[in-house]
Amino acid sequence: MDLSIAELVERFPDFRVAVIVAERLNISGPRSERLDHLIREGEAECRQRHAGTELSAIPGVAAWRSAYKGFGIKKTSYRSSVERLIKRVLAGDSLPAINSFVDIYNAASLQHGFCIGADDLDKIAPPVAFRFSRPGDSFLDMGAEAGDDPDDPPKDGEVVLADSRHVLCRRWNWRQDMRSAITTDTRRALITVQANGWGDLEAAADELSELLESECGARIRLAYADRETPTVTIP
Repeated sequence: MDLSIAELVERFPDFRVAVIVAERLNISGPRSERLDHLIREGEAECRQRHAGTELSAIPGVAAWRSAYKGFGIKKTSYRSSVERLIKRVLAGDSLPAINSFVDIYNAASLQHGFCIGADDLDKIAPPVAFRFSRPGDSFLDMGAEAGDDPDDPPKDGEVVLADSRHVLCRRWNWRQDMRSAITTDTRRALITVQANGWGDLEAAADELSELLESECGARIRLAYADRETPTVTIP
């Protein structure tokens, strides 16, 4: 399983990714009581930590707004995944309840201020890369409203995450493709924890890995891609 950020490192030298392969997964629909408690604690901590702070001044949000501007996204109508989670919780809402796996990585994203995404490893075609969009890139928007056409290919110059067949995530970490979504049937997953010049990436990856092991029975393999090692291989 190869993942590369080589195409981005010249323009975005601070971009780093913790690349996690999680196998032998047992994903439940509802959360365990322990996980639900941890998530509620994380939401309360987020509200306390950022009380009275402008969204744009929160370090994890600011880091990704800067990165988005680097490839031409200047409108806050396109928010990074971590900004959307923080904004939601600060508005008084709870994190969405999807399944135990997705709920875990959303909680880790909220706690550590990193964008985190995951794809069903049995529904993608490695190698995988964070790269700039190309003519012919295909994307089916997971967030499309009912009745809308989900076919929404990336714009020229967009940063995307893609496998050898299609785009897995548009605008770096804005919206994921529906074809590789994590479900309770997923047994193997690729997770990316994404940093852009701020935060303790190793701590976030370790905590996420521990939760996936304890709550989903995961066997974890972990590597880091950065400008010094832009391509990593996880056997």
